[in-house]
Amino acid sequence: MNWKVYILAITAFAVGLVELIVGGILPNIAKDLNVSISTAGQLITVFAFIYALSAPLLLSLTAKIERKRLFIISLIIFTLSNLMMYVSPTFPIVMIARIISAMSTSLVIVLSLTIAAKLVEPRYRAKALSYVFIGVSSALVIGVPLGIFVTESFGWRSVFLGIAVLSVLSLVLNIIFLERMPVTEIIPLKTQLKSLADVKILSAQFTTLFMLAGHYMLYAYLTAFLVEAFDLSASWISACYLLFGVSSVSGNALGSWLNDKLGTKKTILFVVASFAIVLLIIPFTIIALPLFLIITVFWGALSWALTPPLQSYLIQIAPKTSDIQQSLNTAALQIGISIGSAVGGIVFAFTSSAIYLSTFGVIFVLAALGCAAISLRNSSASQSTEQHT
Repeated sequence: MNWKVYILAITAFAVGLVELIVGGILPNIAKDLNVSISTAGQLITVFAFIYALSAPLLLSLTAKIERKRLFIISLIIFTLSNLMMYVSPTFPIVMIARIISAMSTSLVIVLSLTIAAKLVEPRYRAKALSYVFIGVSSALVIGVPLGIFVTESFGWRSVFLGIAVLSVLSLVLNIIFLERMPVTEIIPLKTQLKSLADVKILSAQFTTLFMLAGHYMLYAYLTAFLVEAFDLSASWISACYLLFGVSSVSGNALGSWLNDKLGTKKTILFVVASFAIVLLIIPFTIIALPLFLIITVFWGALSWALTPPLQSYLIQIAPKTSDIQQSLNTAALQIGISIGSAVGGIVFAFTSSAIYLSTFGVIFVLAALGCAAISLRNSSASQSTEQHT
């Protein structure tokens, strides 16, 4: 396999840090910028929303630009957005920096996947793409606890200076070693959206959206929850995020294993239903930190366990537009994050407590369960019709 894929994985790691790292340091950002925690939480909401919109739109608008050139430009803009975060004196400017960062991040990640697939022979394509995803998931595991540590030692702005330095290093590596990539045909956005006219596809995408919305009702404000429930120090909060991150990454393996054992449809229903139960339990774990940590393992694992079976399901029901569905599923995921963190911020501001955010999140997860049931029912009906014809 082409060793340059590892450079793309490093790039994905550097860029992937920027989205989730804010969740762990929200109180610090809020205090420094003189805004409420719920207001600071909108930095997550806006990032996810802009990310979801930017990937398909920017790819369509930049379809004629040579891929390496576009990749380098996106990385430069990403670096500048993090430097802007580092020097921003007010919350509005920080928000503008996050918007620019979200737009550039969406392009860098999508182009990393596209370029990785072109660098290798077809038989190594899945492996190459997995390395890029490992870069992103590693950012989830390492990023938040590392961000908390750096914030406590040097201040929250230093986190984004560090990300800028990492992105510069990856920028240099890509400029030196990455070859030019010819422009390939980009599927028009209108064509992508047309596929959502199918009820079973649309409801499957909404399953991801509502699942992530329910998840981020609490996860976006996990630091505030840990301080309120257990009065934890920064080091303990960092440890909790690390435990959650490791559990989340293992969730991919869990989802694949369940998919093999139970089948795609049963796995989807099982994971979503189990996730709703875990969210209901979380408020009752504040009586003891060890109990919360045990539930955190299940929470983290189930939060990512849906991805393998659902993507497998999308390929099964829409084989001709499978690439489009993966792109749209990523957008649905980001919109879910945006909605969950936004609604979570509203509830947090209204109640002045993070303890029962997961309880409200269950409403979204039940909606996800309903969407999954609709999709699976329509899928079964379609297969039954095909068999009779």
